Amino acid sequence: MNKLYTAIIGLSFVCLLFSTANAQKTREIGKPKNYRALKTENSAALQTLLNEAVSDAITKSGNFKPEEIAATVIDLRDAESAKLAEVRGAEKIYPASVVKMFYMVALEQLLEEGKVKSTPELERGLKDMIVDSSNEATQYILDVITDTSSGGELPEKEYKIWSSKRNAVNRFYSSLGYTNINVNQKTFCEDAYGREQQFRGYKGENRNKLNTTATARLMGEIVLGRVANAEKTQKMLNLMKREPFVETKDQDDQAHGFSGKSLIDMNLKDAKIWSKAGWTSSTRHDVAYIETADGLKFVIAVFTENHASDRETLPRVVGNIIKGLKGFK
Repeated sequence: MNKLYTAIIGLSFVCLLFSTANAQKTREIGKPKNYRALKTENSAALQTLLNEAVSDAITKSGNFKPEEIAATVIDLRDAESAKLAEVRGAEKIYPASVVKMFYMVALEQLLEEGKVKSTPELERGLKDMIVDSSNEATQYILDVITDTSSGGELPEKEYKIWSSKRNAVNRFYSSLGYTNINVNQKTFCEDAYGREQQFRGYKGENRNKLNTTATARLMGEIVLGRVANAEKTQKMLNLMKREPFVETKDQDDQAHGFSGKSLIDMNLKDAKIWSKAGWTSSTRHDVAYIETADGLKFVIAVFTENHASDRETLPRVVGNIIKGLKGFK
């Protein structure tokens, strides 16, 4: 009887391990069908323009240091021969809420694969994450994507399984050729606790990190329909559509306080903008795709540090790029 009991317990343990491994496997995010990475080539003329745009913004700010700003521009007027320029474009920087764009794409791929089921609550969470930049919605969405949940600190064996599942988003972007980024953490209004702090690293060693070139690339791939089918591409663009000329009481919202402010300052009412901003007590970032009535089509990502309340420098960079690109053919 004892031998039979032992055998049953052993079999149950093996089944548990198998089911855990299988559940983890089903949460892997596959490469999108017909995925084509955005290929770019460096442009000397565009590089000169970006260098001057950033330098001018730093000078006029009066207190920015060169190491406190990073920027990447991709000219998409010829999508098959896109031109790129970057200033500190590979620098790893805490992205704040810009990371939510990366989670949006990962979620849409899981929905496409049928590994996650769409529900009204899930769509509400996605909308709030991108449109309102809700941190609570982001926490929920990342749990759904990675099949994980917050809670108390975990012992080593459980922590390894949990952290491997949470790193599914990193593995997804690695499979697409993205490097020098870390996208595996929840966003919080205050701080992380329990296993979230354990995973982040008690000194922040494993915090989210993005660079402006990877961020601009993903926006470009969304715009061009490279990471999703036409329906999901339009859905993502709809969530990121901003209206700078619609009146608001919040001058720091995503439409008015970041790249969109450049359109307001230049009175470009016919321009269109899609964006995802990030803002904390120490950072002010944005990535945007902008189209103008006279044919400009470009992506720009600008990350700034230590000047969170500065509402002028980031849009000044964007405005300088718009003015300069108008002279490009």
